Amino acid sequence: MLPLLHIAILALVQGITEFLPISSSGHLVLVPWALGWKDQGLMIDVGVHVGTLGAVMVYFRGDIYDMVNGLWRMAKGRGYDNGARLAVYLAVATIPVVIAGFVVNKIFPDGIRSILVIGWATLGFGLLLWFTDKFGLTLKRIEHLKFFDVIAIGISQMLALIPGTSRSGITMTAGRLLGMERTDAARFSMLMSIPTIIAAGTLKGYELYKIGDASTASSALIAAALAFISALAAIFLMMAWLRKATFTPFVIYRALLGTLLLGIAYGYIG
Repeated sequence: MLPLLHIAILALVQGITEFLPISSSGHLVLVPWALGWKDQGLMIDVGVHVGTLGAVMVYFRGDIYDMVNGLWRMAKGRGYDNGARLAVYLAVATIPVVIAGFVVNKIFPDGIRSILVIGWATLGFGLLLWFTDKFGLTLKRIEHLKFFDVIAIGISQMLALIPGTSRSGITMTAGRLLGMERTDAARFSMLMSIPTIIAAGTLKGYELYKIGDASTASSALIAAALAFISALAAIFLMMAWLRKATFTPFVIYRALLGTLLLGIAYGYIG
């Protein structure tokens, strides 16, 4: 079992970064590297992701209720309302990353954990977020999305399999590129995380079951609980920020971090 301090720091990092457009997976690779710890492994990574899943479901419980109720009404032949439509859109948007994730997991079972890759992805996709946020139109809410928009955002999510890209960051970028308002781009991005995290957690949970590593499982459960608390706070703060401001602070952070990592990777720093 990992030391409690390690678990607490990993959970805090995951909770804060999962829904901010700065790449949680990249930070989870960087923490043990920067502090000289043994890599925590993908099982702990998935554990903290499950904790953030609980947080987003609590924050968006109204949307989840509408989706479940809408699907129930549709199944009973009572029409196709906005809740059912949102549920279908989230399912469609998730298909590309599920397929891509399955393939990548076969090729890289331990994930892609390169400082060079994280550095370029952090910097490059951060600048792309700035460009789309600055020059993108603000015309659409979630209710205005078309099938093509949803597929485009779903395809963009595949890029999040590259650590440093940020799943929330790339989907918010795609949303802004399509003309979505900032808060709606963030809301749709976080709702998209629900099926994505469930799919990843199911896959790695099955692997954990086959391994039968009880100590790893207990560490993952503790991490999940701590990540839930920090993630819920991060969601509240980010949504409040985006109601009145832009993504620029996140872009600046990504530019600084990406430049630092590239300097280390190419031997100019450290």
